[in-house]
Amino acid sequence: MSHGVNSHLADSPRLSKRSLLSILGSPQPERMSLSDSMSPTPKSGTPSPGPPQLPLLNSTCHDSDWESREELRLRELEEARARAAQMEKTMRWWSDCTANWREKWSKVRAERNKAREEVRQLRQKLETLSKELTGLKREKQEALNENQQLGKEVAQMDNRIVSKESEASPEQEPVRDIGSEKESLQEFELMENFLKNKQEEGECWDQRSSVSVRSSFTRQERNRMLWEDVSVIEEDATKITALKLRLDESQKVLLKEREDKLSLSKNIEKLEGELSQWKIKYEELNKNKQEVLKQLNILKEIHQDELGRISEDLEDELGARSSMDKKLVELRSEMERLQAENAAEWGKRERLETEKLNLERENKKLKAQIEDLEEILARKRRQTTCALDTDFKTIQTELFEKNKVSWVPILVGTWDGWMQATLTTNSEAHNSLSPLTLVSLHSLGVS
Repeated sequence: MSHGVNSHLADSPRLSKRSLLSILGSPQPERMSLSDSMSPTPKSGTPSPGPPQLPLLNSTCHDSDWESREELRLRELEEARARAAQMEKTMRWWSDCTANWREKWSKVRAERNKAREEVRQLRQKLETLSKELTGLKREKQEALNENQQLGKEVAQMDNRIVSKESEASPEQEPVRDIGSEKESLQEFELMENFLKNKQEEGECWDQRSSVSVRSSFTRQERNRMLWEDVSVIEEDATKITALKLRLDESQKVLLKEREDKLSLSKNIEKLEGELSQWKIKYEELNKNKQEVLKQLNILKEIHQDELGRISEDLEDELGARSSMDKKLVELRSEMERLQAENAAEWGKRERLETEKLNLERENKKLKAQIEDLEEILARKRRQTTCALDTDFKTIQTELFEKNKVSWVPILVGTWDGWMQATLTTNSEAHNSLSPLTLVSLHSLGVS
């Protein structure tokens, strides 16, 4: 670019030394005419007899000098006009160069602003994903805590069952009557087998015997306690199955959350890679900006030097032409003012257009992202609510059906057994074991 400026300036016509000397050192035409018109006086007082020839020669010389001076002045005027046209061309060329640089700089600035906006959007996206990840971690921790609580409840239920088994362990009672021991053993063998088939809880009723009439009351109480223990064991079994189901559901939820966490971590890694790429692009744009600024400063310095040299040449060459200088100064100031106004208007217009386009693009992107995020969140909420509602309803129905199925035969069996036991104890005439065996078989068939 500096070579082009120098070539433009080298092509501009210059005034020759002779023309400058003629402008600076040539006498005024009026003075020349006066000095030439004056005839030389003779030394002697007598005039010459013939007609004077010198005034005619001086007039012809004066005419030739006048014509040559006019030609010189016309040539200088043409040279000044050509120089002014060349100066106007150089100024126009320089304005085109500045406009090109301004356009390039506006493009670079728009790309930089776009990169900044994209980096800001990626940061916002990363923050939202990190918030979602923390929420999922919190939900996972809550599920783990709930799982631990369920495990503790299961352990407590196991401990309770073990304690009940230990409490229901058989105690040795003193043998009151050896003759009736066979009957008591035969009666409780069936109960023992029944309890072993259920939960192996029948050990609490062997080696207990009674001889007198009061033994019938103790057998009734023992039967009642036995059926109460069986009902408690059935309740504990249903609770354990329900807790196991809840434990399975919580494990499924944990697996699903783990998969979601893996997908989110992959998305975060992808976003981090994109962010690093945008950072590299941003650094490259900054480097390009620095290089462009350096070149612009160099061009400004060259421009200032060229302008100083041109102004010095103009001051040296056109010192005698004050009117032309004034005219050139006026034209230059007017041209600079118009160029400045034009450049300011164009810059303002370009800036407003770029800002408008950037804002529209940002608004469209943000609206699209907001709609996508809202759809995703609504879909996830609907899926989670439907899944939770269906799971909760199925668990409730299963629990209700199991409780209903397990309670009805137990109550019917206990009531029939108790009635049969009371009838058998009240009837002293029947000493056989058939009623008790019928009661036990009936209760076993019902259960």
